[in-house]
Amino acid sequence: MTASATPSSNEISRESRAQLTLLLVLLGEIALFAVIGHNFFTAENAFRLLGLSVEIGLLAVALTPLVIGGGIDLSVGSLLGLSAVMLGLMYRDWHVPLPLAIAATLLLGAMCGALNGLLVTRLRLPPLIVTLGTFSLFRGLAVGITGGTDTFGHFPNWFVQLGQGSILGIVPCQLPIFVLVIAAFWMLQHRTTLGRSLVAIGYSPAGARYAGIPVRQRLMLVYVLSGLISSLAAVIYVAHVNQAKSDAGTGYELLAIAAVVLGGTSIFGGRGTVHGTVLGLLVIAVLKTGLTLSDLPSELAGIVTGILLLATVGLDGLRLKSKYITPPRATSEEFEMKNSQVAVLAAVILLGAGLIAGSNWLLFSSLRSPTAAATARSTNPSASTSPPAPIGKPLTLAMMPKSKGNGYFIACRKGAEEAAQALNVNLIWDGPTETDPAEQTKIIENWITRRVDVIAVAVENRGGISSALRKARAAGIHVVTWDSDAEPDARDFFVNQATPQGIGEALMDNAARVMHEEGEFAIIAASLTAANQNEWKEQIEIRRAAKYPNIVPAKAYACDDQQDQAFKQAKTIMAANPKIKLLMAICSPAVPGAAEAVKQTGRDDVKVVGLGLPNENKMYVKQGITDTVILWNTMDLGYLTVWSANELHAGRLKPGDKQIDAGRLGKIEIADDNILLGKPFSFTKQNIESFDF
Repeated sequence: MTASATPSSNEISRESRAQLTLLLVLLGEIALFAVIGHNFFTAENAFRLLGLSVEIGLLAVALTPLVIGGGIDLSVGSLLGLSAVMLGLMYRDWHVPLPLAIAATLLLGAMCGALNGLLVTRLRLPPLIVTLGTFSLFRGLAVGITGGTDTFGHFPNWFVQLGQGSILGIVPCQLPIFVLVIAAFWMLQHRTTLGRSLVAIGYSPAGARYAGIPVRQRLMLVYVLSGLISSLAAVIYVAHVNQAKSDAGTGYELLAIAAVVLGGTSIFGGRGTVHGTVLGLLVIAVLKTGLTLSDLPSELAGIVTGILLLATVGLDGLRLKSKYITPPRATSEEFEMKNSQVAVLAAVILLGAGLIAGSNWLLFSSLRSPTAAATARSTNPSASTSPPAPIGKPLTLAMMPKSKGNGYFIACRKGAEEAAQALNVNLIWDGPTETDPAEQTKIIENWITRRVDVIAVAVENRGGISSALRKARAAGIHVVTWDSDAEPDARDFFVNQATPQGIGEALMDNAARVMHEEGEFAIIAASLTAANQNEWKEQIEIRRAAKYPNIVPAKAYACDDQQDQAFKQAKTIMAANPKIKLLMAICSPAVPGAAEAVKQTGRDDVKVVGLGLPNENKMYVKQGITDTVILWNTMDLGYLTVWSANELHAGRLKPGDKQIDAGRLGKIEIADDNILLGKPFSFTKQNIESFDF
């Protein structure tokens, strides 16, 4: 018995009921966050929320007809990154007028979509495998073009306004483009024979061929459209963050597919709507924004989205199982491939979100233990611990690390919590789970809507985040940067843990001592585009060239602020450079990662120095693998940031001041607009046991 080539009226009715349920979920979210969120139920927040959803929304809308037709495209996020890099390359290096560069970028996206379409339709390769391959290809090309380090920025103001400006002071400039794309795809899918043919193709490819539908041509077209819209999303992304770099759009494909499936489009093909996808997108966007404005952990958005996604796919599978012995696809193997694809995707989202949320909950609990404050106070027992008496409404300070899971920033948060408790400050701690300047920008936009009093940010990319910080200052919000700086006109003060020169010289001098002033070393950084780490690398090279000409620097490598990646990079470096004598790790996860790689490879001739936390490196220091760990008291950095923000808001910290009275830290020097924590400290085998953080 063969299946019909089109869905029945009962299935259409079931689809309408599912979308009604999703609409009720959306209205429930809005009602909840209107009560518990700060400034959530306002027109300003509604338009800001929609503006922040445009890039992922474009990808999701373009994926909808493709998934309805039985396809999938995992490469859209990587294509966004490649398109962003090519736009920046053409404008900055090839001196192509920006309008022509935008047109060429859109053409590139269409061509990349056509590549996916050709491989799927002509060679009849599985869409999952094809787009998984181009997912790696496009991202690899973006990294290759930039070397993983180059960032394109400083685009003209008229272009930046496309992503950051507004119409009539409230409507984001990119929003009308998104509405037009939604309208065009809705007409395509629901009011043309092409859209109806995609339903038939997704429902039963064999039946569609027997009915005379040109299956290859139809699928080819939707792959081209998917690529074209991915490049359009890249243009808006670059305008929004005012930068283009190789990791742009990382993870966007999963969010876009989640919106599509959550909106009722069957991952098995043959059923779905564009307006359902828009509903799914809004459910996710409202959830993420509402959690931020309610001062709740943003990881909950991943958990709830994962649960909804699993439920949606599970119900869709049960529907097929109850109606068919085998699904209406051409073969059972295709069904199994699609089913496993979504199951793995949803499970990974749910598991990852659960692990992150669990770790952050444990961290939050640990921060409230009395030992944290006691440990921090022990670093300077002679200093005053009496804060100024709080007056009026408590200060609301929103503080952002580069990434929440990094042990360095976890230690910073302990000091921040101590100062917040002493000063009666309402501290909001939030940020990306991985280093991501675009996500930092989105969180800042939400804090502007939240109308916090002060924003304090550890900046991942100076050019990308400064525009958002200027918006905050224009809205009357004080801005402090810490750990890594933004553009000077985008903040009031920078809480500087140590000068780049002091850090660079301390690292290079210790490395030279270990290497006996000759040989080759390599640097492992968190990111090759982070402003502070690039300044450190510059000072390291200045010191090396001036004092240690017999030391040869090798290429710098990035570990994405992750210990396991640092471990892999260190192994690769030692395998490729047998003469390497030292690994210099300049982010905290990289130091133990590199040390573990040296230990496992048995390279007694290689030593490690770097910037890290003493507790993470005690074992390797005592074993003689890591010679020196250089840092400052990270809890003091968090403490000083909160204290400085409070003084700034109270009017006791002003431009031109030469020092600040920072509670238990005593008098802290101010150089211009840099609040200086102090000189870096060296942890060695002789003293590291005396420290506990």
